[in-house]
Amino acid sequence: MPAAIHFISGLPRAGSTLLAALLRQNPRFRAGMTGPAGALFTALLRETSARSETGVFVDEEMRIRLLRGMFDAVHHETPADGIAFDTNRLWTTKLPALSRLFPQARVICCVRNPAWVLDSFERLIRRNAFDVSGIFNFDPGGTVYTRAEGLASATGMLGFAWQALREAAFGPQADRLLLVRYESLAANPMGTLAAIYGFLGEPFFPHDPDRIEPTWDMVEFDMRMGTPGLHEVGRAVRPPARATILPPDLFARHERDAFWEDLSQLPKAVRIV
Repeated sequence: MPAAIHFISGLPRAGSTLLAALLRQNPRFRAGMTGPAGALFTALLRETSARSETGVFVDEEMRIRLLRGMFDAVHHETPADGIAFDTNRLWTTKLPALSRLFPQARVICCVRNPAWVLDSFERLIRRNAFDVSGIFNFDPGGTVYTRAEGLASATGMLGFAWQALREAAFGPQADRLLLVRYESLAANPMGTLAAIYGFLGEPFFPHDPDRIEPTWDMVEFDMRMGTPGLHEVGRAVRPPARATILPPDLFARHERDAFWEDLSQLPKAVRIV
């Protein structure tokens, strides 16, 4: 088992892949794109519940041991004195369980204005004009409006993550959260990393934001999803400077959903950088 496990969650297209690429420059850290732990977590809960006829043999203590063992198996390559970061947008909905499994665990939530998240997805779709994306169930039809509606729905990639983030930010484990703005990470990576290290109580490591290295699994996953570039990161951290390609009414509709920017409404327990 790693010395500690922390979690990366938050919104899609908000910098989690870039953050993981930076973190794993530290030889004590293991971080990557969304892995199997989230799906295994929900499967274990389901199959050890009353839904299963054998669930009668599984008490809470056994369930806890099974879940901890799953995380140990998933992150077995992490050094014994190292830290594993598990990435999944699901984790902000599982804080009551995670806080019992790993009392010292913290959750880094990558956030970005939802209008720009939708803009980023739309850029990918237009760039891959001859690919049919698994994000939209490999359906080649639709418009920018129907794509945005699907992504922002309660079960959509953005909508689910946004609701899960609000659940965590306004919940009893809010003090475990650090919200990392995409703009902060892109414009000031070293300052943002320093804030993350302080949040985790770890000694700072001299990262190099001009030496970002992708991993093979990112490329393979994106090809299977029919969305090349979904987890693509540049070789160096650079803040994007561009105008939106969304219709102005669509952009305005979602721009106001960045609830974390109103610090007067955000619970004081939630930290943000």
